Amino acid sequence: MATTYRQTAPITYQRDVFPLPVTALAFDPVSDTLWTGLNSGIVTAYYTPQGMRGVTFPIGGGLAVKRIVASDSNVRAYGVASEGVGAWGKGGVNKWNHRANVSVTAMSCNTTSMFGIATATPELMILNSHTGSVVQRSPVSSVLTHLLYPSTHLVSGSSDGFLRLHDPRNVMWHDGGNSVRAHIGGIQGLEASGNYIYTIGLGTRQGRPYPDPLVKVYDIRALKPLPPLPFASGPAFINIIPKRPSTLAITSHQGLVNIVDASNPTVNEFYQLDAPSYITATAVSATGAYLAFGDTDGAVHLMSAAEEGASIPFNGFEGRPIEWADTPEPLPEIDWTDTTPLNIIGMPHYNEQLLSSWTPDFISNGLHYPPPPKIPQVILNTMKINDNVAYAALPKELRGRRNVAVTAPRRPGGRFRSGKGRQESELDTPIYEYDPDVIPRPYRKVEIEYSKFGVEDFDFAYYNRTDYSGLETHISNSYTNAMVQVMHYTLPIRKLAKSHIATDCPREHCLLCELGFVVRMLEDARGTNCQASNFCKTVGFLAQMNNAIELIDFGRETAELSYAHMIQSFHRFLVDHLSSEGNSFPHNPVLIPSPAMSPGLISPAPAPITQLVGIDAKNVITCSNCKAVREKENMTHVIDMIYPRKPLSNEPSVDPDFASLLRTSLLRPTTHKATCQTCKHFATFESKRSIRSRDLPPLLAVNAACHSEEAHKVWRDNRNQTFLKPSVELHGQLEGMEDPEGAIYDLRAMVVQVVTKDQGSHLVAIVKVPDTERTFDQDHDYSWYLLNDFVVRGIAEEEALSFPSNWKVPCVLYLERVDLVQRLDFSGLPTTIDRSILCRDTNIAMTRDKKYVKHKPLRPDELPKPGTLVAIDAEFVSMQQEETEFRSDGTKKVLRPARLSLARVSVLRGEGPSEGLPFIDDHIHTSEVIVDYLTEFSGIRFGDLDPHMTRYTLTPLKLVYKKLRLLVDLGCIFIGHGLSKDFRIINVFVPPEQVIDTVDLYFLPSRQRRLSLRFLAWFVLGENIQTDTHDSIEDALSALRLYKGYQTLESADTFDEKLDELYREGKKYNWRPPAPPTAVSSATPTMVGNVATQMAQMNMNGQQMMPPNMMNSRQSIMQTLMPGPTQFSGQHPMNMYHTPSPSPHPFSPPPWNR
Repeated sequence: MATTYRQTAPITYQRDVFPLPVTALAFDPVSDTLWTGLNSGIVTAYYTPQGMRGVTFPIGGGLAVKRIVASDSNVRAYGVASEGVGAWGKGGVNKWNHRANVSVTAMSCNTTSMFGIATATPELMILNSHTGSVVQRSPVSSVLTHLLYPSTHLVSGSSDGFLRLHDPRNVMWHDGGNSVRAHIGGIQGLEASGNYIYTIGLGTRQGRPYPDPLVKVYDIRALKPLPPLPFASGPAFINIIPKRPSTLAITSHQGLVNIVDASNPTVNEFYQLDAPSYITATAVSATGAYLAFGDTDGAVHLMSAAEEGASIPFNGFEGRPIEWADTPEPLPEIDWTDTTPLNIIGMPHYNEQLLSSWTPDFISNGLHYPPPPKIPQVILNTMKINDNVAYAALPKELRGRRNVAVTAPRRPGGRFRSGKGRQESELDTPIYEYDPDVIPRPYRKVEIEYSKFGVEDFDFAYYNRTDYSGLETHISNSYTNAMVQVMHYTLPIRKLAKSHIATDCPREHCLLCELGFVVRMLEDARGTNCQASNFCKTVGFLAQMNNAIELIDFGRETAELSYAHMIQSFHRFLVDHLSSEGNSFPHNPVLIPSPAMSPGLISPAPAPITQLVGIDAKNVITCSNCKAVREKENMTHVIDMIYPRKPLSNEPSVDPDFASLLRTSLLRPTTHKATCQTCKHFATFESKRSIRSRDLPPLLAVNAACHSEEAHKVWRDNRNQTFLKPSVELHGQLEGMEDPEGAIYDLRAMVVQVVTKDQGSHLVAIVKVPDTERTFDQDHDYSWYLLNDFVVRGIAEEEALSFPSNWKVPCVLYLERVDLVQRLDFSGLPTTIDRSILCRDTNIAMTRDKKYVKHKPLRPDELPKPGTLVAIDAEFVSMQQEETEFRSDGTKKVLRPARLSLARVSVLRGEGPSEGLPFIDDHIHTSEVIVDYLTEFSGIRFGDLDPHMTRYTLTPLKLVYKKLRLLVDLGCIFIGHGLSKDFRIINVFVPPEQVIDTVDLYFLPSRQRRLSLRFLAWFVLGENIQTDTHDSIEDALSALRLYKGYQTLESADTFDEKLDELYREGKKYNWRPPAPPTAVSSATPTMVGNVATQMAQMNMNGQQMMPPNMMNSRQSIMQTLMPGPTQFSGQHPMNMYHTPSPSPHPFSPPPWNR
């Protein structure tokens, strides 16, 4: 082997159109493999020096890989955005992941049983390299950028330029002489060999950072500096050459490589890489035979110590064979015959108990199938036997239902409204003995079941018998349901959200608007289930826009998924957005009146949410050396709970109470080290918030931050006493002392995570209903309620505050200040929506065609009053396809229904001189991807919802929602067909007394069949609608005319009779209008062309072409319903935008004349 290196052919991968920089390199110690990390967060293996591409796997986060460490059994790696560190097998299978939930800044490269990582908290942790579990952890004074674990000490380099030694037993740094500042601007590289440490970093020149041209050398035994190694080009990377322990490879970004012996700096070897771009990563093989350099163009340049023409493996010897990507084993070939035993197939992998593993729970308590009855004697008397078979004639008195087996009694508690004979028993007191480790039934995760009638058939009332509404779960990001319920039952926030929807908010995606719509819907529903689909959709959109991908629930529940982390991150995200979206500075109303304020002065008040939950404190920082004090303003909305450290063995254990723990979290005392500007010494600083008790906000928003077993032990019940109290007195900080004046807070609501034994989790809300909204039951007087999505149940206060076991984990708490909440002044907030939006033509389409404008906005004198009739219909498009599971027996189960979004809504005048004229006909603009326009049922086509392509009136969803909300608030009565489903998808609750649904008007409960609008329009009105696609104006107008016909029949007291007649005739035609004939006879070719043209050629009278039976039954209905043809002269407004069938075909009734 030669003593000098030579450059070989680089490794490149040409498939990438835009090459990605190589950000990390590592040679495998036992195989001929080079591991590379790319700027996109991908780790790729290259086999042999020829660069054969192999295993590829992502490490998470989508940003650059910062470090790779290859050991004998696995590959450890972390990236800029991975929020943790993980280990993968050589075939690409993940072994373990440790999530730190913050950025990892450094990782040691040792391959022993333990290694160190540092986070941006800043914190230093020792992990088990086989399992990824935390062995030790401790806070540190500054962010660590480099870690080494060479021998008995852990060596760290930090962003402030300090080099420190840590004891792995407590990972705390030594004081005194065991820390030294190696570089002023921060450490950029760190290596250790034997008793020596080598560092490179940044210095300062004229106040600006620049690469330090010296490689610093320190003796690890005392951290004493030794003569440095000069490198004029600016060292960017340093590596130890194995088997030459005192030799370093120093590399610059420009590709200059200097191999120098630190014990004899005069011995140098210089090389210039033939690299067209900057060097971004370096690595040295385990034997020192290869040097690897990655550049910004995605190439890996190699330097080899092998002689010309010779080739040696990366690891220097014939090691383990190369591991390719792990693939499933092929299925064995089975020569299948009639005698092949089934057990040769083998058992599949399973992680749940098999059905064949019977437990006592499966054993029946009694016989459901009685033994067969004895054969009657009359049969035995006439029985004959032939070839051991007995037979006899069956007497007449015994004839009847035979071969009918007696079945077990049906399980009580149906889940669908279409079910029959359901017994009402659910959620009562359990009959079994209480076990704190068993999750009670109301807390368990619930799923919506789907029958053939869809989600509307699910009996939500079965799970909720209270006057407080739950929320549905079959939509994305519905994990926020619990947080929405907490906001709803926190009255000050509810009032702010409701008032915001009355403002002219310019944002298309506004969480405060959507929260206002949801709380208003929950307030009106009073026990009827609701869904927050618009709110959840806005959460997903804003999370993507703000790069908060961790807040999006993709519906893939894994063991690593923690809804406690998600909901607390979302809580902070939500409060920050509510603060910014509701801020109208300098016109914010003053919610907390102060006697010192002048009434005529413009208020400099902060955002309303900030006035409610903002903690306006001062951060007092004290130098421990000179006692110098400085203050700076500190505003925060959410308090993160902090917990006492675990006491040492010689320290007494102290159980903190909730009040003291909350006060400590509020003041948040911390320590850090820095240079004091007063005494110019590097000293320890103590930092603590300072706020008077009188300045504490009306609401406290608290993140429990209960992420460890030790933290959860603090919350658990102890000696039949709960840690959480319904009321707490909180004292602030006044001039470094506890404020003697206190503020009393009552617990209002909280979000709790329920964790099952298989580590699955979900969230529930536990709220204290305000006294003004409580409904008193004669049996129970509950003030606390559990809201488990759509399951709502009253619970005792002791149960609400109790944390009996580790299945119940606190996440978010809201507390109200007793003396301040009552004084809040909401009189400056708007309360009603501007009615003029019904008089404006709200259009954002740039290509609208006037001939497609079919509506005329209301005039000011036409604004609705309580009881005003309006006809409505809506069309929808699909934003997500239905998820269905097909079973082996041919049946299917709907896992998640299709997610629909409002695409068009039409509202017509229901009375007056312009009856039937639309005043709202808006297509809805959406920024989401539409997966199916459902044109056959909606009439919506591609481009109709695009502001740059549509010919129709296009309006933002929020503005359309405001219009509908205003119509509900004004007391309008809505007429339509199938409105319950429409209103549920739109996310608006309309009181039943304001809804007239023709699907219920023309309905016989005894028949259990509801009639379609198309059939009713054909039979009752004599019109053929929905012949091609649906049109919302046509459908709303048909519903309005059906209602008018219903009134006519009711006034004549003949509706019930005619309804029976309608059902009898409908059964003959299978509840569908018959298709128009397309052929005259068998000898005549099939007619083609427009159906309306063909029907226009038929007899215009139409009556003589109808069968006699249809003539008699239907003509009488129409004569009763419709007045004479001379009652109206001219075209009625109801017919302005409705085109009736040109001519009835032989199975079409004559048109009704008004």
